[in-house]
Amino acid sequence: MLANQIDREINLTGGACGYGNLYSQGYGTNTAALSTALFNNGATCGACYQMKCNHHFDPQWCLPGTVTVTATNLCPPNSALPNDNGGWCNPPLQHFDMAQPAFQQIAIYRSGIVPIIFRRVPCIRKGGVRFTINGHSYFNLVLITNVGGAGDVEAVSIKGSNTGWQPMSRNWGQNWQSNSYLNGQSLSFQVTTSDGRTITSYNVAPANWQFSQTFEGQQF
Repeated sequence: MLANQIDREINLTGGACGYGNLYSQGYGTNTAALSTALFNNGATCGACYQMKCNHHFDPQWCLPGTVTVTATNLCPPNSALPNDNGGWCNPPLQHFDMAQPAFQQIAIYRSGIVPIIFRRVPCIRKGGVRFTINGHSYFNLVLITNVGGAGDVEAVSIKGSNTGWQPMSRNWGQNWQSNSYLNGQSLSFQVTTSDGRTITSYNVAPANWQFSQTFEGQQF
């Protein structure tokens, strides 16, 4: 585990993972934006990290205890600023930009930036994996949220009631796309996370599904 730095500001809507409103998606305020080195072009979206303030390096501002956050956004680099003075999210730094309520669980708010110790941990979710179907005919864009276990999705396949299994491609964040015509078919999904585990949710969406609807499947 490494001593890294953490900030306290993050937008709780939108974001580079595509989750939209983090409250309505169930992520709440225990969330963080990741620097480029951790974000991995969106592949790390949904992963969970347990962290604590490194009291050894910053006894003035650290609080005892730990907090577990979900990766929900990108903290973009700023090449105009040096890595040790404002360019906290520049490569190759490992940096977390946290929502204020999460930050205040491990450090005093006025500190702004503190060193931390962190590790990946399994994500604990309520209910099943959620599939929100966006897009239009021949462009099915499925947002995958509420993923337990490893949390970050590595591969997705989709199956209509009249088709075989078809791999989807990552469009951005945790939005996955299929260019097949699947209207009027019940939909099944296979989801594989970064630890190699796969779940299959059969007929999650009924044949009369509509775009912008969300359906709940199995959970890791």
